[in-house]
Amino acid sequence: MMNNKIRNIRVGGVPEHFNLPWHLCIENKEFESHDIDLTWTDFHGGTGEMSEALKNGDVDIAVMLTEGSIKEICEGNTFKILQSYIQTPLMWGMHVDANSKYHDMRDLRGKTAAISRYGSGSHLMSYVNSNNNNWNLEHLDFKIIKNLNGAIESLTEGTSDYFLWEHFTTKPLVDKGIFRRIGDVPSPWPCFVIVTTEKFIKDNSEVIPDILEPLNQKSKTFKTIKDIDDLVSKRYQLKIEDVEEWLSITEWSQQQISENDVLVTQKKLIDLGLVSKRKTYSEIIY
Repeated sequence: MMNNKIRNIRVGGVPEHFNLPWHLCIENKEFESHDIDLTWTDFHGGTGEMSEALKNGDVDIAVMLTEGSIKEICEGNTFKILQSYIQTPLMWGMHVDANSKYHDMRDLRGKTAAISRYGSGSHLMSYVNSNNNNWNLEHLDFKIIKNLNGAIESLTEGTSDYFLWEHFTTKPLVDKGIFRRIGDVPSPWPCFVIVTTEKFIKDNSEVIPDILEPLNQKSKTFKTIKDIDDLVSKRYQLKIEDVEEWLSITEWSQQQISENDVLVTQKKLIDLGLVSKRKTYSEIIY
């Protein structure tokens, strides 16, 4: 119902299966019933690209990785976490070119990681993986590839050696014999949060509950939607058995991120030398 009260809200996120609840709300006009015209932008470059878009005012809200958003806030960017979105860790696949000579995580010590950009999940999780394997964090080497297509090109041409990206998003590339996955690296924290800017909150605080309410209702009931596995499979070109596995290990959140999760994430980022200044819980959340 369009009227003069309509609020235009611009939201961004990765073009992945996690964000289907947003799209279903848009398609079913569930935001419109709250007088919100919500437009969605896909960010193929992930959290690093979304962070730039938020800073530049190209979007109002973004669904970002927990580690990337907390790093941005610790570095002084005026972002706030509105709430947690996915409560479970993200399963990062460790990928190499299908014809690569690397077959084991140990083979990748000192090799070049493909990353979408600095500050992105693929960048930060390279540090987590290196730390997990007791590699020297000062000897990490990166090649910026912008997005998944850039990673395919870089691994194929050999300008980088390995690439961390969400396990199920890259599964079709593994199935096609473009990538080979040599392991998985789960994030040590809940993976996705909903982020905005202090300016947006100041100007639009009354609209925030009207955005979150239909979204949270959808995410809460998402797994019970009739034939949801079939819908995800068709939309995201994933095998039905992969969708079923993904649904079984993924839990959406309708709450604010906990103080403990913020603490754990910050501590890890500081230990890895990625963040120098700690922020209080109240400085990070809305």
